[in-house]
Amino acid sequence: MRSQAVQCLTDLLKQRSGLMLGDQGAHTIESRLLPIARSQGLEGVVQLCELVGRGAKEELLAEITEAMTIGESSFFRDIKPYEQLRHIIFPMLMEKLADRKSIRIWSAACSTGQEPYSIAICTQEDAAKMPGWKFEIVGSDLARKAIDKARLGIYSQFEAQRGLPIRMLLKYFTALPDTTWQLKDNIRKLVQYTPHNLLEDYSALGKFEIIFLRNVLVYFDEATKAQITEKMANSLQPHGVLMLGATESLADPHERFTPMENIRGAYRLRAG
Repeated sequence: MRSQAVQCLTDLLKQRSGLMLGDQGAHTIESRLLPIARSQGLEGVVQLCELVGRGAKEELLAEITEAMTIGESSFFRDIKPYEQLRHIIFPMLMEKLADRKSIRIWSAACSTGQEPYSIAICTQEDAAKMPGWKFEIVGSDLARKAIDKARLGIYSQFEAQRGLPIRMLLKYFTALPDTTWQLKDNIRKLVQYTPHNLLEDYSALGKFEIIFLRNVLVYFDEATKAQITEKMANSLQPHGVLMLGATESLADPHERFTPMENIRGAYRLRAG
């Protein structure tokens, strides 16, 4: 019966977010959804599945979906993309956009905010090389709880130190009395957060010069990946760059993208 419940809730997640949990699905569902089941006065996930089957309220369905989609994140995860951003992508775009000095960046499925804040820190580290340039960074995620945490910019000692050099920690964070760390206002103000489901419309977000979609596509099936790829193509400026995770690939049946030379995981729109 428990396996049937796991399948029921996995199907719910796929329907509402497009995500597939893979081999870790059962464990993830048990650990993340038991507190929700208990809050509803239920014994466990089996009873929660039964409630969903009877027609649960939208608020509960959203809570279940979000609980299963909050992903793991860290500052400067896989440092290479951030080095490429600073030393290759920024200079390239600065040459193309010298007349307007403005770059929009989207961190899609950003979880609790470490990725967009890492991007923001990159812009500050190179501020002397980019006088007068304006950066607008948008972080989005399906899980509203993750977005709420990201907006606060407060992280535990473990979260703050994970992937973050001590020099940057002391430069860009303030130590709080409860042993947590909060990003300073000048970094937090660089990032705007908004809830967003990658299966839904992207037009309200506008167009971007850079899109980070790292460590996300691996959780979708090929058909859903193709849908997201097409939407990403429509959200990218003609001169823009799409960044994927090191082990990811696009599902691009319409051949909208072409890989960039010498930049791992980076794609540009195909000319014409």
